[in-house]
Amino acid sequence: MTSGAETTRGARLAPPGPPRRATFGLLKKLFTDRLALMSDSAEAHGDVVRIAIGPKTMYLVNHPELAKHVLADNAANYHKGIGLQEARRALGDGLLTSDGDVWKKQRRTIQPVFQPKRIARQASVVANEVEGLVKHLRDTEGPVEILHEMTGLTLGVLGKTLLDADLGGFTSLGHSFEAVQDQAMFEAVTLSMVPQWAPLKKQLRFKESRDDLRRIAEELVEQRLANPIEGGEDVLSRLIATDGTREQMRDELITLLLAGHETTASTLGWAFHLLDEHPDVAAKLRAEADEVLGDQLPTHDDLHRLPYTARVVEEVMRLYPPVWLLPRVAQADDEIGGYHIPAGSDVVVVPYTLHRHPDFWPDPEKFDPDRFDPDRPSGRPRYAYIPFGAGPRFCIGNSLGVMEAVFVLTMVLRDLELRKLPGYEVVPEAMLSLRVRGGLPMTVHTRNRR
Repeated sequence: MTSGAETTRGARLAPPGPPRRATFGLLKKLFTDRLALMSDSAEAHGDVVRIAIGPKTMYLVNHPELAKHVLADNAANYHKGIGLQEARRALGDGLLTSDGDVWKKQRRTIQPVFQPKRIARQASVVANEVEGLVKHLRDTEGPVEILHEMTGLTLGVLGKTLLDADLGGFTSLGHSFEAVQDQAMFEAVTLSMVPQWAPLKKQLRFKESRDDLRRIAEELVEQRLANPIEGGEDVLSRLIATDGTREQMRDELITLLLAGHETTASTLGWAFHLLDEHPDVAAKLRAEADEVLGDQLPTHDDLHRLPYTARVVEEVMRLYPPVWLLPRVAQADDEIGGYHIPAGSDVVVVPYTLHRHPDFWPDPEKFDPDRFDPDRPSGRPRYAYIPFGAGPRFCIGNSLGVMEAVFVLTMVLRDLELRKLPGYEVVPEAMLSLRVRGGLPMTVHTRNRR
């Protein structure tokens, strides 16, 4: 192919993209810098890009209206794709990886747990968990690995709010999910050409982690079966009430444990990094926390009284959307932006690049929470900002995740200052979620609020 659009068989126009001679460079980026692969392709070739790497061809979609077409208007034609297909080996057919009628049934089962009134009732649980985190950080000597702390927090919140269970005893969860993500992405970028039986260290670690996650999920089910909650509204109770198989309950729990903690933990890690880089933003957030909360814990009603903190969370998710890639597979031929998309093609909507599209985001690399100020007209299309996905598969837990992130930032910054270690380089790592490579060590300083 050439770098420009070309006509395919039957006079159908194929999108532009990198030439075949660029395959080696593309392959290198696929392994080492997937964000650059997507960003550079969009910058060079436009809003629909055909990226051919060896036997694999994928189509990058980078415009709000075209993203709407894939994710909402013609969603039935696009099933889950690259990365999530590979994750199915560990997650099974949970809500994240399933399609069709199976997915619809799972969504109906889980949806009531996330009803707004029920989530509002969980605010005190979230605030108490964050209060425990603040006390822990204050008492810690030396640097803390903030991503590890956020993982522990978000798992604790997930257990108490969604499962009505204490996950504190399952200390291996975070490490096991990390191994699952690593393996899923490894299989995706190697096109699953490495045999699963090959005794590679990465694959052995994956198998151990998959077994660990299954053990934990099955133990949670056994605990609830032995101690049922009459009229329970939590996920465990609802899964048991559906009379699904043990395997189905296990898959759903593993999926929920991953999706329910990883995205919020990742967002909080990026937030602490950006707030350390931008002390003026941190100062505004602290001033709002002092004024609204004083010495009290936040309530659900306080969310609308913390608008600046909410804008900080929105801007963090614009620059570093936890779900940076929304992969799909076209079930039938389609046309996107005037270009032909063959059936069976991998189509990717990339929030990371879409959130930086210069036509919709002035000065897109700048960290500016006030770009989400409702009094500042933006004129942006709805699908220019999709940190929680869009269409039928819009993230079911978005309201809980935002409440948790707002509570963490306002309570931590009210009482503490977190500073990155001098000279520490923060590098994004695009796995199933967008995380900080190698963690985020920070020092903790108690704030004098006189």
